[in-house]
Amino acid sequence: MPESDTGGVRSVQRAVDLLALFDAEHPSRSVRELVDATGLPKTTVVRLVHTLEQCGLLWSRGDGLLVPGTGLLRWAELAGRTWRLPEEALRRLAALSEASGGETASVYVRQQNTRVCVARHEGTRTLRHVVRIGAEMPLWSGAASHVLLSRADRADVAAVASLAPDEDRDALLWEHTRKAAEDGMAVSHGEREPGVSGVAAPVFAASGRLTAAVALGGPTTRFTDTAVAALAPALLDTARALTALDCIGGTA
Repeated sequence: MPESDTGGVRSVQRAVDLLALFDAEHPSRSVRELVDATGLPKTTVVRLVHTLEQCGLLWSRGDGLLVPGTGLLRWAELAGRTWRLPEEALRRLAALSEASGGETASVYVRQQNTRVCVARHEGTRTLRHVVRIGAEMPLWSGAASHVLLSRADRADVAAVASLAPDEDRDALLWEHTRKAAEDGMAVSHGEREPGVSGVAAPVFAASGRLTAAVALGGPTTRFTDTAVAALAPALLDTARALTALDCIGGTA
C-alpha cells in the first residue's frame, strides 16, 4: 500500500507539473514539447495528457496542440472570487502607492516555499517594480518573504534557505526573519534582483494568524534609509487596515 500511495502522489505531481507548463507565453503545447520540458517518457506524458483531458483540465484543439481545458474555467472563476480583494482593500493599496510617491504596492501570501502575488496596485513611476498577479517568487529572498517567515520556526526557515543558490543563506535568512518579527516590518535591498528594493509589513487574520505581507517595491536608489522611514507609517497603516478587513483568501 505505501508503494501505491507513493506512486499515486508522484502521478499527481507529474500531472500538476504538466499543467504548470502552460502560461501566458505558452498558451498551447504539443506532446513533444511536454516530453522535452519534463524529460518524462512519451508514453507517460501521453497517459497523463489523456487523464487530464478526461478531467477537462486539458483540451486537444485537433491541430496537434493542447490548451487548458474547459474544466479550468470554473476553477478560475472560483479562484478569482476567492482571491480578489474587496474594493476597500484595493483602495488602500492605491492610497499606499500614492503616499509612497508612486511605488508599486503588492500583497503576497506564502504558498509552500514560494510567495505569490495575489493583489497589486502598479506604480506610476517610469522606472518601477512590475509584478504580475499570480507570479511566484522564491521565499528565501525579499522583504515580503522575511515578513511571511517572521513566525516560522528555525527548521522551517532552514528548509526554505536550503533552496537558495548561495550556501550561506540559512543564517542570514534566520537573522532577517527574526528582525522582521521584532520590528514588525522588513526591508531588503537587491536580494532577489540587483537594484531592486522592498519594504513589507505583516497582515493578520482575525484569529491572529499571519496571512500575508503588504509591500512596496522599486529601485534601490529610491529606497534609502530616509525614504524607508518616511514610507513606514503609511505601510503599517495599510497593513493594519487589511488586517481589520480580514479578507485574505476570501471572506466567506
